[in-house]
Amino acid sequence: MYLLAFVTMIVQGSQMGSRVLATLFALELQTSKWTIGLLIAAYSFLPLLLAIYAGRVADRLGTRKPMLFGIASMTVGLVIPFVFPTLTALFASAMMVGLGFAFYNVSTQSLAGQYGPKEERTRNFATLSLGYSASNLIGPVSTGYLIEWYGHSRASGLLACSMFFALVVLYFIRSLNTTPASGRSGKPGSSFDLLANPELRKILIASALIVTGWDLFTFYVPIHGYNINLSPAEIGKVLGAFAIGGFVMRACLGPLTTRFRVRPVLMTAMFFGASIYVVFPYIENYALLLLFAFLVGGALGTGQPLTLAMVFNRSPEGRGGEVTGLRLAINNLTHVLVPTGAGLLGTLVGVAPVFLLASAFLVIGGLMSRRA
Repeated sequence: MYLLAFVTMIVQGSQMGSRVLATLFALELQTSKWTIGLLIAAYSFLPLLLAIYAGRVADRLGTRKPMLFGIASMTVGLVIPFVFPTLTALFASAMMVGLGFAFYNVSTQSLAGQYGPKEERTRNFATLSLGYSASNLIGPVSTGYLIEWYGHSRASGLLACSMFFALVVLYFIRSLNTTPASGRSGKPGSSFDLLANPELRKILIASALIVTGWDLFTFYVPIHGYNINLSPAEIGKVLGAFAIGGFVMRACLGPLTTRFRVRPVLMTAMFFGASIYVVFPYIENYALLLLFAFLVGGALGTGQPLTLAMVFNRSPEGRGGEVTGLRLAINNLTHVLVPTGAGLLGTLVGVAPVFLLASAFLVIGGLMSRRA
């Protein structure tokens, strides 16, 4: 699991770096907030359409081939802005990176859910999430420095090089794979039939609301930092503090969930994150921004591993990848809608109402997790 977390750190780090790069590159090109919202939403358009299919592919073929395809697609996507430094190229890059990350991410989470006995599932997802948290630190911070040192297009090329390294590692490590599902015959039913399970449905909704709060933070921090004249490296460090908070909290998840159980931990974290969002848009002091980003990162950092474990525990036999894909598809619906709507809302009314909306979403997500 630690090797999987390491590869995931590289892959997600490049994906997160690409999103930061796209936002700052678009701002440099004098692009409107609404267009930037569309650009960030483009990362999630193809995953929204294909995440469930990616899950079925992982169930049918095992996880290794979809993971390799995902990394290769992301590498190509990151090369595009290096060769063509234009806004159109940024949109093409976002689509390719989003597509590749969907196949990689669904397969990785399916692998974590099937690795070892069921009793270890929460620990597996917590371990995998350490890779996600580390990537959320390394990706934005390193990308901020790469932009300052080499410019936007060359920074994208260097991110592509890191993806090529991940591709080589995964190609030669053949143990990162699952056995294709057996025992299912006939044409599979609709994936959305799974939503008939009320427990699964509530967890999926809570997961989507948590992702919404995460998206609003990662989307608006570069804009907020740009507005208060932070450098790209400083913006990257604020996002890095957010990631460190998530890493610390995920490292403590095992003892916390053993002592207090999963749902109370998740609910408390969401309510705490909601309270931080109320004051965050009014903070302009750099040190305070780092502190509050760390705190909200710790709160939201609990969401992914806990909801993943809860969703996988309720998956029908042989459909773990499909359920993971359904979760990712629903989450990517928020990835598409949130940046677009937030960009328009921020243009009309400013940053503060957007963070208040994120706070409300986290409160609702916490209540949904309590009832699941």
